[in-house]
Amino acid sequence: MHFRKILLSGITAFLAVCGLQPVCRAFYYAGHLADSYYVKSGEILEVSHCIADSSDIPDSGTQLKLFGIFPVKQVAVQPSEEVLLVPCGQPFGVRMLMNGVMVIGFGEIETSSGKCCPAVPAGIQEGDMITAVNEQALHSTEELQNFVTESGGTPLQMTICRNENFFDVTLKPEFSLSENCWQSGLWVRDSTAGIGTMTYYNPSDGSFGGLGHPICDPDTGKIIPLGSGTADNVTISGTIKGKSGSPGQLQGYFSAEEPVGTLDSNEEEGIFGHLDEPVNAFPAVPMAFKQEITLGDAVILTTVQGNAPQPYSAKITAIDYTDSSQNMMIQITDPVLLNSTGGIVQGMSGSPILQNGKLIGAVTHVFVSDPAMGYAIFAESMYYHEDEN
Repeated sequence: MHFRKILLSGITAFLAVCGLQPVCRAFYYAGHLADSYYVKSGEILEVSHCIADSSDIPDSGTQLKLFGIFPVKQVAVQPSEEVLLVPCGQPFGVRMLMNGVMVIGFGEIETSSGKCCPAVPAGIQEGDMITAVNEQALHSTEELQNFVTESGGTPLQMTICRNENFFDVTLKPEFSLSENCWQSGLWVRDSTAGIGTMTYYNPSDGSFGGLGHPICDPDTGKIIPLGSGTADNVTISGTIKGKSGSPGQLQGYFSAEEPVGTLDSNEEEGIFGHLDEPVNAFPAVPMAFKQEITLGDAVILTTVQGNAPQPYSAKITAIDYTDSSQNMMIQITDPVLLNSTGGIVQGMSGSPILQNGKLIGAVTHVFVSDPAMGYAIFAESMYYHEDEN
């Protein structure tokens, strides 16, 4: 009984001195810290004044405690060896063929019985991927047109992929009086091309990551499912300077006939593939885990002329551990870059960000209202993208 009185007195005195602030902060961190982390093998997880119980991580995870005292939340922790990556910053071209054809719109057909769109009663929607017709794999818009033209009005079985679910629909082509042929009423696309910035090259296996966000169809906004694709050399020829309300843009051209690599996947975290030759413009540096990143000074590598990246000063102004891709807010502070581009412009997506000698992330988006500001993704989110999906 005497011991309980002493313990209660101690707790009361502690709260009198500290107030409820630590408890409130513990609640705050519970909602603002991630549910999972990577840590270097043998090290203890520490993030935002919260410390894990120990470096001996059980299968169920570990408890994060504010100042090592106040319980915050249970988190999953994955031990990892140090990852060395070459930061890039050079532009690259993307040529993508889709896995099938994407429906981007519909058109009416003038028939003998009036106007109609055969695709609508078939139940096809914008953003759907048509992957096969009559159980034959579909690779291009030309192939689809051939199926429709040669159908003679016979219903076609089309295999649709929608939100990663596959199912079949039946579409009956109609004869167009104006075009004098059988038509489906579908507007489709089978490929795309563009320019972005390469984030990192992995010297251990020849892989690379870029953009920090997916390549989406401009009409539907859907992530384009990659069938096959190439990475190509690009030369930046100029820049349209960004200003409030009007994002700028890098201007460039594909500068080599032969590709420099192949594309493997188009994911929420970026575009990924393998290069034919190593990239060595900069030495390999350790990849930072998200809990190692701090507010303050940083450096971005990007290319605004030619194809040689340059370092520019920046600041990390906010960190969000819970968002899937908009993990950091970054502000461009370099007067040279601000003078030439206004800050972040389209085409800079993927520009690597370094802090304290480590690769911490990549630029992904610009604020339309302030081109000096933008979002960035954690480097670990890009590197471990297969684990995230």
